[in-house]
Amino acid sequence: MSDQKSIFVTGAGSGIGRATAQLFAERGWFVGLFDVNPDSLAETAAMLPEGQRISMAFDVRDRSGWARAVEAFGQVTNRRMHVLFNNAGVGKGGWIEEMPPEDIDLVLDVNLKGVINGVTAALPLLRETPGARIVNTASVAGVFGAPKLAVYCATKFGVRGLTEALDVEFSRYGVRVVSLMPWFIDTAILDGTSGGGNRRIRDQLIENKTPIYPVRMAAERAWDAAHGKDIHYMVGKEAERARFFARFFPDVMRNQIKKTMADD
Repeated sequence: MSDQKSIFVTGAGSGIGRATAQLFAERGWFVGLFDVNPDSLAETAAMLPEGQRISMAFDVRDRSGWARAVEAFGQVTNRRMHVLFNNAGVGKGGWIEEMPPEDIDLVLDVNLKGVINGVTAALPLLRETPGARIVNTASVAGVFGAPKLAVYCATKFGVRGLTEALDVEFSRYGVRVVSLMPWFIDTAILDGTSGGGNRRIRDQLIENKTPIYPVRMAAERAWDAAHGKDIHYMVGKEAERARFFARFFPDVMRNQIKKTMADD
């Protein structure tokens, strides 16, 4: 284990987390698999070589769960954590006045507080690991605000701000902090509904001819984020385009979104 690099992945039971765990394992890394869902976690674990992974179910909202998971990971990696992939997230949306309070709390607690919990829990191991870094999954929703995703956007803007602040803070420890900013990726989140209706997010995207990118592309960009010099890593051309427009033509973008909203 001495020379083998290690990555701690939350949300490893599906989607970007699972694809990233597979890709890093293929490239020789030791992978810690963590997810709130024990069944999907077991499915991911079965896809990786036995001696190359550890898995444990816990909820990123639970600080004591974080402490147990980090301790277990450190025991098998000789107290090394080269990358913390703070990836667990939930996607619930709708008009904000129609969102149940428990949905609002869940999105805030998992997507933002869960990331902060991970940073504080893993920092001691990261500080002991030369060249360590944190990769936080943000989103294009952290670049511009979208209707029916207000709370989700708030968390992703928060993750982006957290990432930028901590990259400076943790430079005194030699730890980088970067973010992954995907466009719409082909994961189970797209099978949810965006509010009171029964229409899946996926159906709306297909109807509007909005590109949906394969999960492997996000995993490849997570690899780039674990190794590159940038701070934010966009996934897909649409994500790059969104960042450009949000920066240079924000009013054009806002008006386009309002127009799309009127068509719904």
